Amino acid sequence: MTLSRAEYVALDGLGVADLIRRREVTGDEVYARAIELATALNPKLNAFVELFEQPLAYNPDGPFGGVPFAIKDLICHAEGRLNENGSRLSAGTRCTHDTDLMRRFRVAGCMTIGRTTAPEFGYCATTESVFSGPTRNPWDLSRMPGGSSGGSGAAVAAGIVPLAHGNDGGGSIRIPAACNGLVGLKTSRGRVPIGPDIGEAVNGLAIEFGITRTVRDCAALLDAVHGAALGDPYSIAPPPGRYSDLIRTPPSPLRVAIMTKAWSGVPVDPVMTEGAETAARLCEGLGHEVTEAAPPLDAELFMTATHTIWISCVHHLVNSVAASTGRQPSADTLEATTLTCFLEGAKVNADQLQAAFDAVNQITRSFARFFTDYDVLLTPTLARPALLLGTLNANNGTLDARGWTEQIFAFAPFTPQFNMTGQPAISLPLHRTAELLPVGVQFAARYGQEHTLLQLAAQLEAVAPWPRLAPLWQQV
Repeated sequence: MTLSRAEYVALDGLGVADLIRRREVTGDEVYARAIELATALNPKLNAFVELFEQPLAYNPDGPFGGVPFAIKDLICHAEGRLNENGSRLSAGTRCTHDTDLMRRFRVAGCMTIGRTTAPEFGYCATTESVFSGPTRNPWDLSRMPGGSSGGSGAAVAAGIVPLAHGNDGGGSIRIPAACNGLVGLKTSRGRVPIGPDIGEAVNGLAIEFGITRTVRDCAALLDAVHGAALGDPYSIAPPPGRYSDLIRTPPSPLRVAIMTKAWSGVPVDPVMTEGAETAARLCEGLGHEVTEAAPPLDAELFMTATHTIWISCVHHLVNSVAASTGRQPSADTLEATTLTCFLEGAKVNADQLQAAFDAVNQITRSFARFFTDYDVLLTPTLARPALLLGTLNANNGTLDARGWTEQIFAFAPFTPQFNMTGQPAISLPLHRTAELLPVGVQFAARYGQEHTLLQLAAQLEAVAPWPRLAPLWQQV
């Protein structure tokens, strides 16, 4: 069998792996298709900051043996390869070792073909860095792909790879999943290893995982990579079984709370509300009980704590990179909002940082109480559909640090709360605008309950399947 372009893009990761396992196609044939698409589409999308001259070594017997894959240019990195954080300050930084997660991707059989674009140090809800230029949404090239895992999202939605690495410190997996019509799971804190270079990213707000087109790929990838690594600061309780097995069984009837108004009070586009309400009706049709309710949240307390933690971490990260590269943080090496956050982060004192951690504790316990009454919270993923390129401008020198934080989370007002609480949350592409742009719907569950979200997601995928691909690949 010769794998045609149409046959390749129609398959999810497990589908590709199955063809290779049955020797109907070879890994070389699959790799050729992925590179063909990447070479043709990347000039339009700018989803890859680098395509490797040959794929990285991988285990051909893993569950994703020979499946084309990509790693985001942030945190996860491979021995001997560049990791530039979407920043001129980091340009040319080459890694001496694999991260723990990179090793697990290799063992799982993921055939890594390149690095995807990221905004500078990941602190942005779009992927339009000065370093690598704007990445475009394959559903509409005039619009953003979301961020900070926007390059991965665009590459998966365009059909170049069936799945890709992503990370999420405030919505950075769920935002591009919503913008690109994909499955984006933010795992529970501690579920997927993030070391060995760091124990926690953004003081525990950020997690590592991936973006997929199908729920079964999401479950299988989590099966392959979850669990504490050597020296991790804590170990989360294991799931009640293999995620890939659990999704074959519908969950027991769930108590689902729905909220469509943002805690912060920012306006939510009616099409996003419509998407959440459509999902609620689907849940009811599946036998779940849906009630309008929301966890209580002091929006100002939350925003101040999130902002304090983020800018203090930006300050530390920029200083660390500057020390390793010998470059100075300045307007020549950093975007305007990164530089502003770096400078403001230097002013955060110990009392302010400890007060932020106190707020994290307070908010986490408040949400946990809410989830004793409800199994799942349903919200829009975003306040608006994918924005036009340039709307969120990280090089806008008129914004102060707090103004930049507020602008990011005015677009994504429903996602960062679960980075703070450590709970799992998933974005599913269950709706569309009149222009056929994807609309994501978010489901969050109790800490450690990824299996609940994946079981529900599999139910919803079965009764309301979504388009897996943007039609851009047909232009090759």
